[in-house]
Amino acid sequence: MKGNEFTDTWELDSLLKGSGELTDLIAQTKVGIAECLERAEALDLTNTQDNKEPVAIILRDIGCIQNALSQMSSFITCLLAENPGNQTGTSLQGTISSVKADFSSLVKKLQYQLAELDSAAWDLLLQTESLRDYRFILNEWRTDADAALSNKEEALISDLMVDGYHAWNDLYRSILNNLRVYIEMDGVEKTFSIGQAVNLRSHPNPAIRKNAFIALENLWTGQQETMARILNHITGFRLQVDRKRGASSSLEQPLKDNRMSKKTLQSMWRVVERQKPAFVDYLDHKAQSAGNDQMPSYDFWAPLAEKDITLDYRQGAEFILQQFRNFGPELEQFTRNAFEKGWVEAADRPGKSAVAFCAGFPLSGESRVFLTFDGSMTTLLTLAHELGHAFHNHALKDVAPLNRRYSMSTAETASTFAEMIMLDAAIEQTDDSDKKLMLLDEKIKRSVMNFMNLHSRFLFEERLYEARGKGMVSADRLNDMMEDALAEAYAGSMSHLPVHSWISTPHFYITSSPFYNFPYTFGYLFAVSIYAKAKEQGADFEKNYLALLRDTGSMTVEDLAMKHLGEDITQESFWEKGMALCLKDVEEFIQLSSRSLVRQ
Repeated sequence: MKGNEFTDTWELDSLLKGSGELTDLIAQTKVGIAECLERAEALDLTNTQDNKEPVAIILRDIGCIQNALSQMSSFITCLLAENPGNQTGTSLQGTISSVKADFSSLVKKLQYQLAELDSAAWDLLLQTESLRDYRFILNEWRTDADAALSNKEEALISDLMVDGYHAWNDLYRSILNNLRVYIEMDGVEKTFSIGQAVNLRSHPNPAIRKNAFIALENLWTGQQETMARILNHITGFRLQVDRKRGASSSLEQPLKDNRMSKKTLQSMWRVVERQKPAFVDYLDHKAQSAGNDQMPSYDFWAPLAEKDITLDYRQGAEFILQQFRNFGPELEQFTRNAFEKGWVEAADRPGKSAVAFCAGFPLSGESRVFLTFDGSMTTLLTLAHELGHAFHNHALKDVAPLNRRYSMSTAETASTFAEMIMLDAAIEQTDDSDKKLMLLDEKIKRSVMNFMNLHSRFLFEERLYEARGKGMVSADRLNDMMEDALAEAYAGSMSHLPVHSWISTPHFYITSSPFYNFPYTFGYLFAVSIYAKAKEQGADFEKNYLALLRDTGSMTVEDLAMKHLGEDITQESFWEKGMALCLKDVEEFIQLSSRSLVRQ
């Protein structure tokens, strides 16, 4: 590849050459799990003096198996994203799920052995030099084992998850990926994938935006009974497992998974709710400028002007590189490498998956980014967002495998930070007031999404668990619950609410991550604070940023913030600092927009 000619289709063969090589890796991983389990069962942890080094070896091997599973899962995810009808990929996905269950049993076996140690033996074990890097994960495992069911019961749950619980998510994705939407454009009915139809939300033509919204809502109406059953089964399974484990609430496990205290989450949401009026003003200002009393939901992502900034893929890649270059050389060089080596699948074509993502390949030390790029600023920011995830993977490549598993909240920090770098740099560099207004609008949209839309998802999911605990929840009631959550979260500032968001939002169906909503809001506000530090420290901050990313897999979010930012994030004062920057954007936007209207 020469010069700046970046391809918009990815390259996968260097990762695994087809299903044959993948099948071989699956077989090798099965053998590795069996051998590791045998060594774990032979451990006599009561004799900690003789078993310190074997523990370190087992942990190293578990990390290697974890990497292999990530490699395989990511490869299948990529195959099914580019071609949801790939039958071989679907079959192998089921096989990998079974291997993951065996791996989970291995880890739980070791967790139970660690939990049986008394405090003195435990402290002695942790003092071993070869286990120094694993102290956080070992303590986490020991705590999890104390809270878990018996080894036999946990093994049974893991087995049931393969063809039961996780299979519901597979079914949801399969249905979604194979749906087609028929939308009238310029007097002609055209066929779109879900991803392409969703992208029309930022189309400059208001009639097309509205047509796309109506077509999608009609499509979801036809799917709602099936999707309601899927969501009920996912939620019902979680509730049963939570009850058996003695969880105090449906939030207990998600908070643990995100290595976050309830106090931190509550402080964040209190600040968000207190500052919503400013974002209501923003939505009202835009709606009234367009001659509406309220902001129609299908106009939220609309470009500020009829003629939006549009870029082809090469121009978009160069735009991102230019902004990343201003932050730091490693981020820019990493991103250039991703573009030049074909790590990104961005082609705008039907038949692709609807969901943008970044997949990590730890055995290869690479990532792959997937989206449907249509040239708009919205999808350009999606591209930057996913590249932020990839850079996070890059920062962790030399970290011990078991310490690379960061929580969803810190995962969304890196992706949001990448968006922020790009948007803020672009805003600062432009002298064109109209362009600045457009960029500010894109930035504030992200604040609204994180403070209002994500809050609606959080409210909906909280109420879903409460309702599901009393029995099956009908599709009509799910629509009502979603509408109520949206109305509350947007403080009544939006009309034409997408009541089927409980279907179109894939996060509700991700079986590995319940409550995959508050991590986005956390990551967003956390990234704002990190970005403020970056502005203070200038070019030297990239090294500090990489150090923070490297620690995300081996610390609670509270300890991470204290170590790298010197901040107590359980306090509302921390969240107010980040929020103040977001409120400043709204104030500047309304002032600029008002002056622009006067000129017209």
